[in-house]
Amino acid sequence: MLTRRTFIESAAATAVTPLLAQPAPKRIAIVTTIYRYLSHAQHMGDRFLIGYPINGAWHKPNVKVVSLYVDQRPEGDLSHERAKEFGFGVYPTIAETLRAGGSKLAVDAVLIIGEHGDYPKNEKGQILYPRFEFFEQCAKVFGQDGRTVPVYNDKHLSYSFEKAKKMVDTAHSMRFPMLAGSSLPVTWRLPDLELPLNCEIADALMVGCGGSDPMDYHALEAMQCMLERRKGGETGVRSVQLIEGDAVWKAGDEGRWSKELLISALSRSDSPRGLTELDGRTQDLVASGEIRKLTPHPAAYFIEYNDGLKATLLMVDGAVKDYMFAARLRNAKAPVSTQFFLSPVPNVTYSACLVNKIEEMFTTGVAPYPVERTLIVSGMLESCLTSKVQGNKVLQTPHLDVRYHPPKASQYCRT
Repeated sequence: MLTRRTFIESAAATAVTPLLAQPAPKRIAIVTTIYRYLSHAQHMGDRFLIGYPINGAWHKPNVKVVSLYVDQRPEGDLSHERAKEFGFGVYPTIAETLRAGGSKLAVDAVLIIGEHGDYPKNEKGQILYPRFEFFEQCAKVFGQDGRTVPVYNDKHLSYSFEKAKKMVDTAHSMRFPMLAGSSLPVTWRLPDLELPLNCEIADALMVGCGGSDPMDYHALEAMQCMLERRKGGETGVRSVQLIEGDAVWKAGDEGRWSKELLISALSRSDSPRGLTELDGRTQDLVASGEIRKLTPHPAAYFIEYNDGLKATLLMVDGAVKDYMFAARLRNAKAPVSTQFFLSPVPNVTYSACLVNKIEEMFTTGVAPYPVERTLIVSGMLESCLTSKVQGNKVLQTPHLDVRYHPPKASQYCRT
């Protein structure tokens, strides 16, 4: 029988149910080199603080940033401004940051962003960002406090494959989920292209722009996220070589990399330079030879995998401002190709695609794709740069025997 009392109790329970269904927000610590305008920490950290657009809607993550460590505070530092606005602490050490000023691990996830800032370079031109050192300090807290949480590491794991492998081995041995890498694998693709899982790839070529080490990493990982879908999954890298200058064009003339694939990749570019910028004309950069004129310092990264697949990254800074991929599948009549779309600053909406994947791991405790992808690309880049400083010679890479299978479901933004 429905009485006034039972009606009120029922109504109160119904009103409370949505509140009970909402889980407590995940507590996040940010460990970064710098936090200022247009830094990676600002792009990613702000999205966890404020929210971001994804799948045609505004999304506010069910997270709470509770602590921040900043290694350097150059002019324009935003760390204390953000801390005051959003009510979290800025701590002098990584241990205190993970413990939020207390005596035990007090967060549910850690966001490591070792990008930007004033750090030295080695003889290969690599910036010695302290990503490994940041990670090691986090793992030390996990060990001391007897609890682990998911960790995301921005871009490549380290300039050193040895250090990168230690990071991945530590995550596996301590059994905490780890994700890393570039935003390119998860940004939109123009046109929408995913290679079929277990496909057979005859040849592949990636086109990138920008400088060595910071930008070639993005291009290599974009290429890797396509190639890992081949039959048998990832088998590791047998050898690498990096060549530069006129030798790049000579290698193309000799058929070492495919001009057909280059034309297919460039057909997806929205930013051909030269005559297109002068008077708006369309142009075939390859057939006209304009790509050679527009690229003062070309570089070709040759990657040979253990299963025999050969792939090339062409860095053609000056000719285009996009990242494109092309491949020929066995028994296919024509190449397939796409552009990895990078929306403009200051909003860089593609960063939201990556933050959404990081949030997924922080929320579920499961990485959406293997950290081994970032591990093998970290090693590819280091070995290619070693080839460069050793006279552009071919280097055997038995240490890059990194094997894994990609996720079955596509991970890039589609809407």
